[in-house]
Amino acid sequence: MNLILLGPPGAGKGTQAKLLEEGFGLVQVSTGDMLRAEVKAGSEIGLQAKAIMERGDLVPDSIITAMLAARVSRPDAAKGFILDGFPRTVPQAEALDAMLSEKSLSLDHVIELKVDDAALVERISGRYTCGNCGEGYHDSFKQPVKPGVCDKCGHTEFVRRADDKAETVAARLSAYHRQTAPLLPYYGAQGKLKAVDGMASMTSVAAALSVIVKG
Repeated sequence: MNLILLGPPGAGKGTQAKLLEEGFGLVQVSTGDMLRAEVKAGSEIGLQAKAIMERGDLVPDSIITAMLAARVSRPDAAKGFILDGFPRTVPQAEALDAMLSEKSLSLDHVIELKVDDAALVERISGRYTCGNCGEGYHDSFKQPVKPGVCDKCGHTEFVRRADDKAETVAARLSAYHRQTAPLLPYYGAQGKLKAVDGMASMTSVAAALSVIVKG
């Protein structure tokens, strides 16, 4: 079973990919993680990518596709994979299709986690963590029992990620929609596109994904 999960930052793709890994024996393939691993390992592809990144340029689709080809051929991907972060454009999707075809593989489903942008901005921008133990909180959904004091360790200092600011989240959402919009009709025309309510609870989203994967 080979899947793509589409969804903006904060939609829960990473969480759901982990649950699919555990439930169905699939392998989550993050192109960002894969790039870093290749660079760290000093592989031929990794050295090429490192040189490109050090120049401040984007790694070409051809290198990403070559890394994916190697990754999905490994034994742990025998039951299937979940792509996260790739493709982002129609040319990347076309290159992916061509690579998979050469390996006599194909995508089974492309699943979009549909979100409400305003609600997602609130969900992400309200997050903060204990500066000591990392326990997570939220302005609207989960505040400490005693205001200003971590429930877990009693620490009184909290931190927020810089990229969780509302305006930053809104900009990332806008960029995602611009990039991803053309992918939806591309995969829709192949009959592979499915949609799940990404604003539902984690267990509800997981249940909906399981129904799709089980067919």
